[in-house]
Amino acid sequence: MTRGIDELKRWLGLIVLSVGVLMIILDTTVVNVALPSIRADLGFTETSLVWVVNAYMLTFGGFLLLGGRLGDLFGHRRLFLLGITLFTLASAVCGLANSQRLLLAARAVQGLGGAVVSAVSLSLISNLFTSPTDRAKAMGIYGFVCASGGSIGVLLGGLLVSTLSWHWIFLANLPIGVAVYAACVALLPGGQPQAQPGKLDVGGAVAITASLMLAVYAIVHGNEAGWGSTQTLARLGVATVLMIVFLFIESRVQRPLIPRRIFVLCNVATANVVSILWAAAILDWSFISTLYLQRVLNYSAMEVGLAFLPVNIITAAFSLGLSAKLVMRFGIRAPLSAGFLVAALGLILFARAPVDGSYALHVLPGMLLLGLGAGMAFNPVLLAAMNDVAPEESGLASGLISTSITMGGALGLAIVASLAAARTERLSADGADIDTALNGGYHLAFLLGAIAAAVAAALAGAFVRTHGRTVASHCAETT
Repeated sequence: MTRGIDELKRWLGLIVLSVGVLMIILDTTVVNVALPSIRADLGFTETSLVWVVNAYMLTFGGFLLLGGRLGDLFGHRRLFLLGITLFTLASAVCGLANSQRLLLAARAVQGLGGAVVSAVSLSLISNLFTSPTDRAKAMGIYGFVCASGGSIGVLLGGLLVSTLSWHWIFLANLPIGVAVYAACVALLPGGQPQAQPGKLDVGGAVAITASLMLAVYAIVHGNEAGWGSTQTLARLGVATVLMIVFLFIESRVQRPLIPRRIFVLCNVATANVVSILWAAAILDWSFISTLYLQRVLNYSAMEVGLAFLPVNIITAAFSLGLSAKLVMRFGIRAPLSAGFLVAALGLILFARAPVDGSYALHVLPGMLLLGLGAGMAFNPVLLAAMNDVAPEESGLASGLISTSITMGGALGLAIVASLAAARTERLSADGADIDTALNGGYHLAFLLGAIAAAVAAALAGAFVRTHGRTVASHCAETT
């Protein structure tokens, strides 16, 4: 795919891909900021408003894996352009929506387009940059975009909603989507599908997509319906059965959606497991720390955004240069494991923040450690997920790591938020004031996040190979 593309176009292509992914990432946090305005304008109830988020999450989480594999079969650039087109057109419909049903339907299509873009973006970058040095630098830039997108979205969402209206959080995607599409056509060569042509494993595709969508649905409704409720357990049970059906189909078909050999590539398997834990820890921290700043320390939305700036600055410094140098000097394993450990220490500091905490003493130190840990770890985990994979399976590997991050973050946050709320209720019942009770729940959430990050560090240190190996390298080999 990359033959004949000059160096300038290669790096400009990376910028285009990163902007496309940034548009997808921004969408989630921008919409969260606008939910009160959307509710007032379109008459959503408190219960139905959640579907503005969930309609997107269902299709996004459900189609990541399938989107990545389709990229291998039909061409990564072709699927990226399709995803950008779907997302941009759906954004236009969202921005012009004057009814609840139209908005929710368009949000579902947005999720589908976002899933395809996210699923193939890493494979496009991996195929653009084949040398270890350039790939490490490219993954660093991509990692910075992913890590900083959420914080940027909070500030951008507040600006658009306060100065214009909620419609513009969607309409602003139109010029960006058109520009990304045009630049992608101009800069990235069309190429040919990497995987051998053949029939799509339709049965496996249906089973895994339905399983993931049902699992996402159960997770996002877990706190509302109750984690021990019949509804939640039934949904998770059916999702598990569908996953078993998928594995059965994969063991029988000639051309499976996910070849079995992908699971025995040591770095790929380990990267996906630690990504689940890492996503759970980092999303737990991002969500709960925002609540701590707002509800306990009484920060405004703008003050919260500014409070996260040190994280973004440090993550940027590492992602845009230092992380690549660490990888080239020490390999993948050491920076990855060390990054997770540093992040765990930052979460432990947050778990000790008092009700009357100050930013300089009780928030900033943890922020600095989280930024340092994220900057060190994000690049290596992406490299570990992609380095040992053949070009014809790069889309699948990209979809797998995106699925692991999405599912790990959603499941981890749902569980942690539920346990934190339960602890807050117990403390309130024991007579604690509201701030103390809330903070007690947040402390538990931060502690659980620290444990997840520490376990990820241990797994990375034990199983990730120091340097990229050939596709034939397996976990069974000595490290």
